[in-house]
Amino acid sequence: MDVLDLARTQFAVTGSLHFLFVVLTLGLAPLIAIMHTRYVMTGKPLHERRTRFWGQIYVINYALGIFTGLVMEFQFGLSWSGLSHYAGDIFGAPLAIETLVAFFLESTFLGLWIFGWHRLPKWLHLACIWLVALTAYASAFWIMVANSFLQNPAGAVERGDHLVLTDFGALVTNPMLTLALPHVIGAGLWTGGFVVMGASAYHLFKRTAEREFFTGSLRLGIVTAFVGSLITVGFGYAQFAPLSTFQPDKFEASPLTGISLGSMIGIGQLLQFLIMFVLLPTVYWLPRRRWAQPILMAITPLPFLAAILGWLVRETGRQPWLIYGKLTVADAMSPGLTSGMITASLIGFAGVLGLLAVVDYVLIARTVRRGPAAIALGADGPADSTERAHALSY
Repeated sequence: MDVLDLARTQFAVTGSLHFLFVVLTLGLAPLIAIMHTRYVMTGKPLHERRTRFWGQIYVINYALGIFTGLVMEFQFGLSWSGLSHYAGDIFGAPLAIETLVAFFLESTFLGLWIFGWHRLPKWLHLACIWLVALTAYASAFWIMVANSFLQNPAGAVERGDHLVLTDFGALVTNPMLTLALPHVIGAGLWTGGFVVMGASAYHLFKRTAEREFFTGSLRLGIVTAFVGSLITVGFGYAQFAPLSTFQPDKFEASPLTGISLGSMIGIGQLLQFLIMFVLLPTVYWLPRRRWAQPILMAITPLPFLAAILGWLVRETGRQPWLIYGKLTVADAMSPGLTSGMITASLIGFAGVLGLLAVVDYVLIARTVRRGPAAIALGADGPADSTERAHALSY
């Protein structure tokens, strides 16, 4: 591959690995907030234990995902300085806002939630996790603002050798944003629901002492996946309208786009039919059917695969443009890069992010396997006596 193809491959690999963390974060955050709300409203130790168990999985994924995001930001300066020169004032603004939201607000509220167990008043502690969820979605909004600008440079005009923003309202109401953002949020809910469902199915299949705990979690996961599937598929098809206006040749410029689109739709439709016509109608008796649990575990990774395929559809179909109709990928690449430099950074970035992804899922799998009796988040609370009793039964 030449230098340009290597640089594109580098960003595609790191972007895909980073999105695996993002999509799970977006899916789990509102679920944790809902579980915590049920605990505060009812005071039942079961709801507290659910919040802490799934909350610890969220914290693991969030903490490791931060480092993958840093690599993504670093690459803009390393490989794509032409983008910074031509449209940095516009493209960089939403990324800067997102960084402030993610690293200051979201991280601050998450820290308060993590260390606020049994220290903060219950309602204030609950507000912290809802603020975590809201800032996570705000972070996704600003990332999608930046990405949608690349798809359709709304609100910008060319002056000299660079773009300037003339209409901020057009930037944040970009037609390539307004339908894509709910699609991404729906994919997150779909993925988060499947992770909760699959992990719960694992424990139900093992016939552990935590049957009530994971029966409720499995049902919540299925309902969440159903809601996420409706949002994802609905807004996914709705995007064809603006695409026909702003990127009419999207599915003709790169063979990979068509393959990714077909695969994504195939997986999405299969899973949606499964949820709507099999899982949801049987949600109350499904936890008692041991033969179904391995199937639920086996299909858990599919929303992750569909999410990556969707990202590839959105990005590869824009080629050869980095900013559609304004700046090509070739013109955006940093000057002076060599194949050796890009290859070395590709190996380094892919290795680090790949290792983080492996560590993430190993830690999550170990947390799931150990169950709620071994959770450190919010320890020494009123539910701990219940957890110790369950631990003794293993």
